[in-house]
Amino acid sequence: MRVSEFEYQLPDEAIAQSPVEPRHASRLLDTRDLTDHRFVDLPRLLEPGDLVVVNETKVRAARLIGHRSDTGGRVELLLLDRRPDGLWDALAKPARRLRPGVRVEFRGLAAIVRSAATEGVVTVDLAAEELESAIEAAGSVPLPPYFTGSLIDDSRYQTVFANEIGSAAAPTAGLHFTTEVMMALEKRGIEMATVDLHVSLDTFRPIAVEDIEDHRMHTEWCRLPAQTAEAVAEARRRGQKVVAVGTTVVRTLETFGNDTGRVSAGEKRTDLFIRPGYEFRVVDAMVTNFHIPGSTLLVMLAAFMGERWRSAYEVALKRGYRFLSFGDAMYAERLRP
Repeated sequence: MRVSEFEYQLPDEAIAQSPVEPRHASRLLDTRDLTDHRFVDLPRLLEPGDLVVVNETKVRAARLIGHRSDTGGRVELLLLDRRPDGLWDALAKPARRLRPGVRVEFRGLAAIVRSAATEGVVTVDLAAEELESAIEAAGSVPLPPYFTGSLIDDSRYQTVFANEIGSAAAPTAGLHFTTEVMMALEKRGIEMATVDLHVSLDTFRPIAVEDIEDHRMHTEWCRLPAQTAEAVAEARRRGQKVVAVGTTVVRTLETFGNDTGRVSAGEKRTDLFIRPGYEFRVVDAMVTNFHIPGSTLLVMLAAFMGERWRSAYEVALKRGYRFLSFGDAMYAERLRP
């Protein structure tokens, strides 16, 4: 399949440049019948006994701006992942001139480049006492490049259930949730469970090849707790839906899923690339934002709901839905054979 099959015209004015307040006032398109709702209505679109799974990851203050100690030149790093050897992978600007051994100074933090750039990514060694605290003090939350607005508070780019720090971007489908929505889910008899996927390069880097089969997925760390595995098994016993909030949750659940529709607890790095032809084993429904044309996220959505994604996007654009990270959401159920 060619990436051009997953393109659509996204006008600049459709890209949300400010978050909606309160969070649950964002719009929600039910793709089953293309009806309009508000996100606060989500509980009544689901059935008692359904299981809603969210990503509890927290966005790190991963954008670091500093200067080379040798030339004084400006360097920007976006921390992606901490490797098992303790080094970090980071997107660098400018990347081409960063050679092994170059030292970059930030406020209260230093980075030593350990590898030359590959596709803009370098490996660095970060030196500081209390490293996470030093990153938090020196860095800022990395907002998407297509977002040209501003936030009063960086916490608006965190979900209300953010708990485990480690991501370079937010799992944006979760940004619509509020305590009110979660209480309404509980009152309706809908359970919630968590996974943790550290959002990194896989989630937001565009496809740079024409044939999607040639796209190489980098790996992202994810964890599925034992309580969530039990909750999925119980939903299966009840014959109810497993509803993933966002593509990161879909990817995590499917990574740990088996052919019976159950999942096993554990943690690992995943390079799962979900594209048309993939047989979903765990996820029955998805809550997700509207994605960038030609992205791996849109490819996943096409695998999930078939060509219906295109009519849903056309309707959303016609009705003035807001797209991308701070935009509106849609509810979709898996295409059945």
